[in-house]
Amino acid sequence: MIGTIILFLVVLSVLVLAHEAGHFFTALKLGAKVEEFGVGFPPRAWSTIRKGIRYSINWIPLGGFVKIKGESGGDRQDPDSFAGKPAWKRLIVLAAGVTMNLVLAAVLFSVGALVGMPQVIDGAVPPSAVVREQSISVTQVAEGSAADLVGIEIGDQITSIDALTFENAEAARSYIGSHADVSLTVVVKRGADYYTYLAQPAELAEADGKKVLGIGLVETGIVSYPWYLAPVQGVQTTVYLTKEIVVAFYDLIKNLIVHQNVSVELSGPIGIAVMTGEVARMGIAYLIQFAAILSINLAVINILPFPALDGGRILFLLIEKLRGAPVSANVEGWVHTAGFALLMILVILVTYQDVVKSLL
Repeated sequence: MIGTIILFLVVLSVLVLAHEAGHFFTALKLGAKVEEFGVGFPPRAWSTIRKGIRYSINWIPLGGFVKIKGESGGDRQDPDSFAGKPAWKRLIVLAAGVTMNLVLAAVLFSVGALVGMPQVIDGAVPPSAVVREQSISVTQVAEGSAADLVGIEIGDQITSIDALTFENAEAARSYIGSHADVSLTVVVKRGADYYTYLAQPAELAEADGKKVLGIGLVETGIVSYPWYLAPVQGVQTTVYLTKEIVVAFYDLIKNLIVHQNVSVELSGPIGIAVMTGEVARMGIAYLIQFAAILSINLAVINILPFPALDGGRILFLLIEKLRGAPVSANVEGWVHTAGFALLMILVILVTYQDVVKSLL
């Protein structure tokens, strides 16, 4: 458990520090004074001042922060104040954190592509790629299906059905379809453990009256690319997953506003920490992939036009350009404080949900 917590804090710190480094370097480059770059959050454990910048290590090990002069709207008259910089410079500094998280994701995916990462094998793998540890994996489990009722989970690898192994997912699907009237003994691998389930195919509303097990199957494997293709694969994967995550957030927000419900499960710090430990046990390739996906999620969340987030600050910047004058520093500060309080309430509620789930 302690190892899982430490690993989670390390992963989170890398993601957040990459984000803050984007703000740090662009602020310096564009002439805004950086007052402090902190690892972790106060209270302060140690600090030193170099070239007018305080570098600190703090006791709460949750990422880090950058304090820039004038970031709250003050000192506009000073030439080294963030608030006094042209709008385009402030936009670059505000967007730099999100950009760095996407760059970090691309780097992680590139490293993963070089050493080998789990991937769906659909015939589109380049001839120069190396595929190992091929398996048939569960990608969907229909709610209320036979597979769901016995405990088969998304991500499980089908080892055998009725003591038979299969060359590909189509062969496994064909066998299940031709044995719909009998119970099937399904052996799956989950992490380093093996589980055996006895499941009787049953009718589902979406299966047009057919008896099905209720799982979606694909062929997966650990795929590695040569050094000259790995960066290309890393960038392509980042672009693709960024689009998918943006769409997922859009659907989440739309359902929340229109239907007043959340269509997906949300995880807070505890849930993510648990997932980090589970992924780490699957291997370094899975951990790299998970960290890259978290980095993209962090980028997408931060660009949302919500107070206290980078996107919220960019929104105020756009309002300033439209009205020809900045919003009052007091008003903007109050809005961001209120937004931060709402975010903390959401984190507490989701964390409570994580705790309740872990106790069940």
